[in-house]
Amino acid sequence: MIRTATATPAGTKHRLKEIRELSIIAGGGPIRTSAVREATAKAATFVKGDVKDAEDALKGARDIIAEQVNEDERARNAIRNQFARQATITAKVVKGKEEEAAKYRDYFDFSESLKRCTSHRLLAIRRAEAEGLLKVSITPDDDECLERLDRQFVRSNNECGRQVAEAVQDAYRRLLKPSIETEFASLSKEQADDEAIRVFAENLRQLLLAPPLGQKRVMGINPGFRTGCKVVCLDAQGNLVHNENIYPHPPVDKKTEAASKLRKMIEAYKIEAIAIGNGTASRETENFVTHQQFDRPVQVFVVSEQGASIYSASKTARDEFPDYDVTVRGAVSIARRLMDPLAELVKIDPKSIGVGQYQHDVDQTKLKKSLDQTVENCGMSETTKGSVIKKRILAIFLRHYSANG
Repeated sequence: MIRTATATPAGTKHRLKEIRELSIIAGGGPIRTSAVREATAKAATFVKGDVKDAEDALKGARDIIAEQVNEDERARNAIRNQFARQATITAKVVKGKEEEAAKYRDYFDFSESLKRCTSHRLLAIRRAEAEGLLKVSITPDDDECLERLDRQFVRSNNECGRQVAEAVQDAYRRLLKPSIETEFASLSKEQADDEAIRVFAENLRQLLLAPPLGQKRVMGINPGFRTGCKVVCLDAQGNLVHNENIYPHPPVDKKTEAASKLRKMIEAYKIEAIAIGNGTASRETENFVTHQQFDRPVQVFVVSEQGASIYSASKTARDEFPDYDVTVRGAVSIARRLMDPLAELVKIDPKSIGVGQYQHDVDQTKLKKSLDQTVENCGMSETTKGSVIKKRILAIFLRHYSANG
C-alpha cells in the first residue's frame, strides 16, 4: 500500500488517488487489449494542476509501481539472492588522487567476487574509500536481476506491460539496487571485521602463551642506529640492575667499544640470555651480538617490541621506573617479554601489541571484547593483571627501602 503524508492538500490527495488507480490499470493482472486505450484515456483525465500532460500522469503511475516493487519482500529477497551469489566488489582510484593513494596501488582498478574477497583486502579498500582515495561499488549482474523482476511483475507485452517494465527498471536502478548494495556493504564489512578480530585474537593468544624463558638473568637491547642501542641488565626476578648505551652501528660506529661493554656487562651480571627488539637496526644488532665471544654460553633471541613504546610512556612504567627515561623502560619491557611474555604483555593495551591487521578499522567494541576474553582465557583476568603489576611496583619500593633504610 502506498502511504501519503498527512499534510498533503485535499486536491493533491485526490489526484494521487486517481494516479494509484491508473497504476492498478497499468500493473494489475492479465492486461486486456483495450487496457492500452483505457490507460491512455485515463491518463488524459489527470492533465490538470500539477500534472502537465498524459505522460506526466503515467510517470506518476510508474513511480507508484516502482515503490510497490521496492517494498515487495519477494522482490527484495530475489535481488538479495543475486547479490549473495554473484556480486562483484569494484574499486577505482579517484581521478587526481593517484599519488596520494600510492599505498593502495593494488586497488586502483580492482574487481573481485565479493564472496571471495579476503577480509584484509576488503578492509584496505574500505579504509581507502573512507580516506576519499577510492570509489567502491558492489554490483550483481544487472540483466539477470531485471529478468527476475520482470518475470515477477511484467505480465504482458503490450503498452501496459511496457509501462510496468519501465517502472520495474526504475525501481531496480533507483531504489532496490542501491538499498541492497548498502545492505551488502554493511554485511561484508561486518564479516571482514569478524575475521580480522578472530585472527587478531588467535595471534594474541599464541603470543601470550609463548613459553617463558623463566627465571634467568637477561640482557635487553633496544636497537637503533643514530641514537645507539639501549642495553639493560635484569636479575632473575626481572629487576633492573644496570643500563647503558652502546653504538655498534653507523653513524657513530664504535664497534670495538660496544663489544667490550657487552662482554663486561655479561660477565659482571652473569647474563644467561639476550633479548633484542625486532625494530629498527634489529638484524644488524643481532648479527653484531652473535659474532661476539663471551665468557659463558649466552642464548640470543629476537623479541617483538610492538607496544613497548606505549608501555614505556604509560603510568605503570613511570611508577615502576620513575628515575629512568622511556628508552630504558622500553628495553626492560623487551627483556621481560622473553622472561615471561604473559606477565609483561598484559600491561599493554592488546590493540597496541601489533598482532593483527587494520585494528583501527574494525568494530572497536567487538575487538575489545574479543581481546579481553582472549587475555582471560590465557589465565590473566583484570584482577590478576592488577596483581602482577602491583607486585612489580611493591618490589621496587622494597628494594628502595632496603637500600635507603
